[in-house]
Formats: sequence, structure tokens, C-alpha cells
Amino acid sequence: MTAADVLKQLEEFGNESTKKSLLKHGAKEPFFGVKVADLKKILKKTKKNHELSLALYKTGNTDAMYLAGLMADEKKITKEQLQEWADGAYWYYLSEYAVPWVAAETEYGFELALEWITSKEERIATAGWATLASYAGVNEDDKLDIAKYSQLLDQVEKEIHNAQNRVRYVMNGFVIATGSYIKALTEKSQQVAAKIGKVSVEMGGTACKVPLAKDYLQKIIDKDRIGKKRKSARC
Repeated sequence: MTAADVLKQLEEFGNESTKKSLLKHGAKEPFFGVKVADLKKILKKTKKNHELSLALYKTGNTDAMYLAGLMADEKKITKEQLQEWADGAYWYYLSEYAVPWVAAETEYGFELALEWITSKEERIATAGWATLASYAGVNEDDKLDIAKYSQLLDQVEKEIHNAQNRVRYVMNGFVIATGSYIKALTEKSQQVAAKIGKVSVEMGGTACKVPLAKDYLQKIIDKDRIGKKRKSARC
């Protein structure tokens, strides 16, 4: 399949209700409003496809860009290409999910994430924190820099309430992910979550809410899912 073939299928899958919802969250024309379930129907045909994923991301179409993230080959995509993707991720659907999911599955994901979180660009910083969260979820603890993750928890505790809007959201998610996936830091994550308390994020008039990290972590503990790793960051 070519990028043109995929765009044609995306148009056929376009859903007006989904499109209205995505517009409310920050998507921009032109795009079709394709449900993730329908994106995965196309993915079943293409499988992982490095060149096609790059071509789709370059279209600037949100549906195609998100599909590119699902389709990307983490063993072939380069650090430079992922940097281009992060630069082009114009809203959080891409900067907090599509791009970080791919980055987290690469061998340089942790290194790249640490660079991104220092950025003054909100979308880049959010991509960094989201990548760190997913990276903890797909790598065994013995492959993680536990000391650095501990330091990052300290950083979140100090900076979260003064951080940029969406950065606050993903920092909160980072605390949850760290406590959920890294057993050695579960207790510290709980402590940090208790200290930061409720995190205020402007959600653009949508019904979306910011999870209370302390309560969310307790639910994970109660379900005995601490330390349960994921096979893939993407979903």
C-alpha cells in the first residue's frame, strides 16, 4: 500500500462524530476523524512498515500521523526522524501518545526523553515525560536507571504545579507509571503523589479529568498489578 492508498481508506473510515470530538481536543483540518479501531484495521494490512509510516506522518493529517505511530518500526526509525516527529506533533494526541509510544520502544528512547523534558516547547516536554512513562512500562527494572527515575520523581514534586499546562498532565502520569511499573519506586511514587495532590490542568472544555495519582496508584496496588510490564507501549 502507498500513502495515497492509506489516505483513501482513512477517508472511507471517516466518522463525523469522532471528527467533532478530535477538533474539540485540538486537531486541525484536514483530517477525517477515524476511530482507533478502524486505524487498526488498516494496520492489519500494512503491519510495521518503516517507509510508509514516514510518508504518512509527513502528510500532516492527524489520522495518518497517529496511524504512522502505530505502524512505525522501532528498530528502523532513527533518532533524527523521531525528533522530526516530535517537532511536528502539533497537539497532544500525537505528542503524548503516538510519538512517545514509538520512542519508548527504541534503544535510545530514554536518552531522547531526557533531552525532550528540558525543552521549553510544551509539546516537546510532554513527549519527553510521556516517553519516560512508557519506557518504564516496556523495560524490565534491571534495564532501567532506577536512580535517575528516583531523581525525576523529585523533580516532578518540585516543578509540577508551576509547569506548563499539558506538562502538568504528563508529569502526573509519569508518577503513576513509575509507581506502577517500577517496584523499587512504588513507595516513593506514593509519597510524591500524596505531596502533589490534585493537579489542575485546563482540558479545553472537554469532560476529560486528571487522575489523582495517589488514588490511581492505590487501585493498581489493590489489583496486585505493581511491576506488571507491557509487551508494547502502543495501543
